[in-house]
Amino acid sequence: MAGGPAERLRQVRLRIERAAQAAGRDAAEVRLLAVSKTFGAEAVAAMARCGQAEFGENYVQEGVAKIAALRQQWPALCWHFIGPLQSNKTREVAAGFDWVHSVDRLSVAQRLSAQRPPPGEGGLPGPLQLCLQVNVSGEASKSGVHPEQLPELAREVARLPGLRLRGLMGIPAPETDPAAQRAPFARLRELRDQLVARQGLALDTLSMGMSADLEAAVLEGATIVRVGSALFGERARRAPP
Repeated sequence: MAGGPAERLRQVRLRIERAAQAAGRDAAEVRLLAVSKTFGAEAVAAMARCGQAEFGENYVQEGVAKIAALRQQWPALCWHFIGPLQSNKTREVAAGFDWVHSVDRLSVAQRLSAQRPPPGEGGLPGPLQLCLQVNVSGEASKSGVHPEQLPELAREVARLPGLRLRGLMGIPAPETDPAAQRAPFARLRELRDQLVARQGLALDTLSMGMSADLEAAVLEGATIVRVGSALFGERARRAPP
């Protein structure tokens, strides 16, 4: 892949800035999450040395190992869990990560709530920041709550201690046409806005957009874009541990 970490990071940030400008938005409203799954701790450290502070992991054991390896040298890094979360893995996520983007069941949220250490314990700053994953394209193979079930789930999760419900996450079906890319992102934004208007929830986050479609996501209001291959290169496919 052409360019080192600094150049790849510069190019992705430039894409975000141009998309934000096209949308009439401040680029500072869009946070870049570097998705480091399958890449080692040294790749994360190289990106951190270039000024990147937020990293996303899909696999619990891999992510926990990287957090432990980098904690002493890079204590201020912010770690997001963005992969499917099984009930038997919630304790490690609750104890090690700052954000979870992929909650789609009340039972998982309840476990995260019960298992989140008190503020200050283990170096954690406070509540676990949480997004609900929505199956916005209706794909049978995708995780995520169905839009019709979202209001009830959001109500229940917002009441749980130790968590702060921040917004919604989506992984739409891949599209190459810009208009087709934007449609599911617009739908996710509408769902977020409905929860704010109808339930009074203080939701400020839309986690949507990846390397191939981040421009469409920013145009539709993304506040976090999750970028992996454009920063780290193509990764080998692997099954979750």
